Amino acid sequence: MSIYEYAGNTHVHTPYSDGEALHAEVAQAATKAGLDFVIVTDHNVWVNGCERHYGKLLLLVGEEVHDVRRQPQANHLLAYNAESELAPLASDPQRLIDEVNRRGGVCYLAHPYEQGSPINPDFVAIPWADWDVTGYTGLEIWNYMSEFKSLLRNKLAAVYYSYFPAQGIRGPFRATLRQWDQLLSQGNRIAAIGGADAHGATFSLGPFRRVVFPYEYLFRCVNTHIITERPFNGRLEHDKPLVYDALRAGHTWVGYDLLASTAGFRFQARSFTNQAIMGDELARAGATKFEIQTPHSADIRLVLNGQVVARARGKYLDYTTAGPGAYRVEAYRNYHSGRRGWIFSSPIYVT
Repeated sequence: MSIYEYAGNTHVHTPYSDGEALHAEVAQAATKAGLDFVIVTDHNVWVNGCERHYGKLLLLVGEEVHDVRRQPQANHLLAYNAESELAPLASDPQRLIDEVNRRGGVCYLAHPYEQGSPINPDFVAIPWADWDVTGYTGLEIWNYMSEFKSLLRNKLAAVYYSYFPAQGIRGPFRATLRQWDQLLSQGNRIAAIGGADAHGATFSLGPFRRVVFPYEYLFRCVNTHIITERPFNGRLEHDKPLVYDALRAGHTWVGYDLLASTAGFRFQARSFTNQAIMGDELARAGATKFEIQTPHSADIRLVLNGQVVARARGKYLDYTTAGPGAYRVEAYRNYHSGRRGWIFSSPIYVT
């Protein structure tokens, strides 16, 4: 089977909510960063009429939905392909998720765990709180701006990381990964995406004032890569379903492309003649062989129920087992004298 890979960013804001760049400017920044697609997700507003190709860049429009009346804030949902305004349903997360699914959409829980910053009242934690909901496709396991917010423990740290953010960005919160593994161990199918949460905002602290994270910079950092069975052909009606079908199926991995491009990562499993890629179910016909390949040397780990069951340093990891479960991949690289998360794949579900 031929497969095609595309890199995009799935969490972006414009002036229709609290971002700085309009859709065409977002597309321009994404193009310069080398992305193939970007999904604008403004807060509680679905902006119709902006989806198109800007050159080779595919721009789509979803929505980040939340209940503005809830205090403290929680439960932000990334809704894709619902093709309708969903904010009136925000007070009931389960009803909201059900409506996204009814409309043929896809939804992911945004920044499910967060750590607030004490230096600015705007930098509060906005986690997911209602974990009894069902029907969502996955978790946004790595949100770049959420992690940056957690670094701002005091004013000195805020100034330092505003100028040297790569020194502090390390990977998904451990609490997020633990929650993900717990859900998977209970038999749930939970895919993974990662995003910039790009706003292009200017941060001020005393005499310091600067645009810390231009859109183009963020689009070079934490992205979502997808695998499709057919290539893009430049037509919206053809390429748009390819993106959303991949997000729905969990044919995804999260890549910190600033360290080194994660393009070319592959994760597949075989059992006799049955085979699967990330997001797929694999019916065992004997032992299962996992094959993992990274485009650059890394510390590669195969994870089951939160435990590392196989590990290798280099570009390859092969592992054979008879056990069922949801297997996912983590890969780490050294950067600025420290270990950094690099690749986090959606699982393969071995039954």
